[in-house]
Amino acid sequence: MSNRPHPKILIMTAVEAEQQAVLRGLGGYERADVQLAGVGPASAAAATATALARAGQTEGGAYSLVVSAGIGGGFAEVAGVGSLVVASEIIAADLGAETPDGFAGVDELGFGSSRIVVADELAVRWTAALREAGLPVHYGPILTLSTVTGTAETARSLTERYPGAGAEAMEGFGVAEAARQFGVPVLELRAISNAVGPRQRELWKIGDALQALEQACAKLPEVLQS
Repeated sequence: MSNRPHPKILIMTAVEAEQQAVLRGLGGYERADVQLAGVGPASAAAATATALARAGQTEGGAYSLVVSAGIGGGFAEVAGVGSLVVASEIIAADLGAETPDGFAGVDELGFGSSRIVVADELAVRWTAALREAGLPVHYGPILTLSTVTGTAETARSLTERYPGAGAEAMEGFGVAEAARQFGVPVLELRAISNAVGPRQRELWKIGDALQALEQACAKLPEVLQS
């Protein structure tokens, strides 16, 4: 362990249940602020940008890391219910246009990029710490969509377009874009409550996912110190 000061970090969750799970996991870790982002990429971007701007106006208040954390859907062959996904990159999976040949992302259209890189060294360390703790975890892309997948056809299309993707959620890219514009590194963590595909709400395991989220966040302070 190093003796360097802990970074001040901002953790954004969509809803209060996720926020409380994160806080339980952190166990009073005083260098983290856990705030609500709201649902969807637009709300998440606005809330994150507001938090970063306010912190920057206070002496010593700027954040050194932003984390998008919460529950999400897992691609069944990669991340099962109750497991964890740490993002290797954050992708706005539905940002683009439909064409006669299928979906074209903004990268292909020449209008910017739908991908944001994460703080890779930290992401790898967090993944390793979770594995060492015996928690099932996948390190790979996490997709952000404004409309959650509800059919097997859409799930197949996403896995074809984004090989190795582990999870989908609705806030990561918004949080990450705000962090990028403020020049702050970003991470994303998803605890899996359901399989991506046909919407079967009765099979969702939200309680299990929130418990996994709590366990994952319990490892974050030691990762930041290592």
